[in-house]
Amino acid sequence: MTDRQNQLTQNRPPSVAHLFLDRVAATPDDEAFRYPVAAPGGGPDDWASYTWREAADRVFALAAGLMELGVRPEERVAIAAGTSVDWILADLGIMCAGAATTTIYAQTNAEESAFILADSGSRVLIAEDGVQLAKARERRADLPDLAHVVVIEAADAVPAEGDPDGWVLSLADLAARGAARLERKPDCVRETVAALRPDQLATLIYTSGTTGRPKGVRLSQDTWSYMGHTIDAIGLMRPDDVQYLWLPLAHVFGKVLLSAHIKVGGVTAVDGRQDRIIQNLPHVRPTFMCGVPRVFEKVYNGASMKAHGDGALKGRIFDWAAATAKEFARVSQENFRRTGRASVPGALRAKHALADRLVYGKLRALFGGRMRLVVSGSAALTPEIGYFFSGLGIPLLEGYGLTESAAASFLNPLAANRIGTVGKAFPGLEARIADDGELLLRGPGIMQGYHGLPEKTAEALDEDGWFHTGDIGELSDDGYLRITDRKKDLFKTSVGKYVAPTEVEGRFKAVCPYVSSMVVVGAGRKFCSALIALDAEAITRWAGENGVPGTTYADIVAHERTQALVDGYVQELNAGLQRWQTVKRFRVLPRELDVEHGDLTPSLKLKRPVVEAEFRDLIDEMYKD
Repeated sequence: MTDRQNQLTQNRPPSVAHLFLDRVAATPDDEAFRYPVAAPGGGPDDWASYTWREAADRVFALAAGLMELGVRPEERVAIAAGTSVDWILADLGIMCAGAATTTIYAQTNAEESAFILADSGSRVLIAEDGVQLAKARERRADLPDLAHVVVIEAADAVPAEGDPDGWVLSLADLAARGAARLERKPDCVRETVAALRPDQLATLIYTSGTTGRPKGVRLSQDTWSYMGHTIDAIGLMRPDDVQYLWLPLAHVFGKVLLSAHIKVGGVTAVDGRQDRIIQNLPHVRPTFMCGVPRVFEKVYNGASMKAHGDGALKGRIFDWAAATAKEFARVSQENFRRTGRASVPGALRAKHALADRLVYGKLRALFGGRMRLVVSGSAALTPEIGYFFSGLGIPLLEGYGLTESAAASFLNPLAANRIGTVGKAFPGLEARIADDGELLLRGPGIMQGYHGLPEKTAEALDEDGWFHTGDIGELSDDGYLRITDRKKDLFKTSVGKYVAPTEVEGRFKAVCPYVSSMVVVGAGRKFCSALIALDAEAITRWAGENGVPGTTYADIVAHERTQALVDGYVQELNAGLQRWQTVKRFRVLPRELDVEHGDLTPSLKLKRPVVEAEFRDLIDEMYKD
């Protein structure tokens, strides 16, 4: 750790609320948040802004409003809403009131929402709209601690027969109550923030629940202050950046970006509607964005499909340009490792310049034309995608973290990106590999424990403070981490060979542009097989261009020509695998895997047990003889 990094990460205030007040004092009139506003007549959205001073006025009113409702330090206030500027301001209001935010995905069903509200003991729920209000109302009998529901959409904040007096109010009502309190006690918010301690509970984020009930991860005030200071220390975000934020703020990945933005400054343009990303990027013209691998895979596959759909010549040009981008990134990365200079031979540089004029510039324009870098996290990134983006002039840095480590533990340095790894540990974080290959972490970003689950906490945090991540990894001599698989996902075939399914699945995504998900199975079996879900948009376009009949996704994937197409890619995959890793049989699923069916978590992580249970018949069919 450098002296500057040591100073920035250790000499820090106790909470992100302190960081927020410092930021407002330092740059009160600078633009802080940019958000979409629906245009009359259904046209393209307009965008409005808050300065830091305007954001603080709103945050103080919400914080004082929560105090007026009787919320006390460390009591929980839940947010059930999609990503929006109101989510951000509500979260800051909760923290400036000294309370702790409980996050709930908007897609979470009524049963699990009620479980989280009850398990966390949340006193107030800030609900996006009538849909979220209805979930709480449906389970109100199971929520004795829930004293109020504050609805962001004012038109939906309508009490129903049987609601207790004052149980439902709008966000505007809450802010009005807060404004009245601030008139009586103008220093109430600042005094509350000043009294915050580093070890006080700041956030309860429930794990994605890939297996069983989600667990509430307790993250302290100091955790977020540390994260903000650390991201500033490594220079990932800059004060002149425009960040485009679409990630779910109920997920720890989105939350850590807020801490960094508050510490560093700059602008965050926020819109959680994933179907608007492509339309928004050219308008916002961001310089920085984080995402999950599936987003970058879809961009790559979409560009490839469009080029091939425009004719054989354009398809060949794209393939050549993509191969050139990957080669350019590989060579420059390898030369940097050997010599400290990211140099490439003259012939490759000339070829890359031509590809830039023909292809790369158009792809960069899709991102707004100013993208300085993008970061991928939450799941493993296929190295081929990393090489492609870096080669076309948008450096793609892969990082690693978990909910239990406040999202960010490792990240590739921009100047020394090593694709295929998740980079180096953050300043102040200790990491080591246990005898069985498991990655262990210790440091200020690690959780306090699981809420109300001392036995589970003891399983994850040992007596020396090491957090057992459950991930299998390798650390290079110079500190770069490579994650090879989840410990619980590794399986042994009946012939005694261990298989890391994530590695095989990642390789398939690199060779097959039509895949959306692959699930490799084979525990206790003689060989590996796979369930494969295709990208509906991509395979439908392919079917139309190649005369494959079918009006639905299920019809198209069942056709023999589609099966033959997938088989070709499986054989290409197998050519690069060890014999015991090869996929001997596969089945193309009749639908995509998605959040709505419970196959994926809201952060797009695969729920293997769910998928394997739902498609057990297909799995058994592959092992009949």
